[in-house]
Amino acid sequence: MIAATTRVEAAWAVLQGVPDPEVPAVSVCDLGIVREVVEHDDGLEIVLTPTYSGCPATEAITQDVLAAIAAAGLGPARVTLRRAPAWTSDWISEAGRAKLRSYGIAPPAHLGESVPIRLFGRIAGERITCPRCDSPRTERLSAFGSTACKALYRCLACREPFEHFKPI
Repeated sequence: MIAATTRVEAAWAVLQGVPDPEVPAVSVCDLGIVREVVEHDDGLEIVLTPTYSGCPATEAITQDVLAAIAAAGLGPARVTLRRAPAWTSDWISEAGRAKLRSYGIAPPAHLGESVPIRLFGRIAGERITCPRCDSPRTERLSAFGSTACKALYRCLACREPFEHFKPI
């Protein structure tokens, strides 16, 4: 049973447990994808902002969110996609950043404002530390990792490969 006083609070609690399909160590709330939960006369509206407009996981996230709300007995519900303002990696919670690091993905630095995704090169002075040994001695192997929002790196200290969630 969910300890919440309102249907909206109960929905937020349920959504904290919905994993991102591409990085299951973090929830869709940890990533800042869930922007709002609104109660209407005809049910709940869950407002989502995809990490980028072409994100292939958007449909899966929508289905997972609706299934979780239904399984908790909080339906009916619908999802609205809000693409403006565009998602930024600054929306990843501190807990989400810690979970990414524990999962072996270097989280993006807080930039304080939205920036275009960088496909080549690093931002001046940017240090990507190894999520395994915390060494700043790393090198990028590829601008793309398992998904377009991640890059592939290798630590020069422990020699382990890892992904870095790109700042957007």
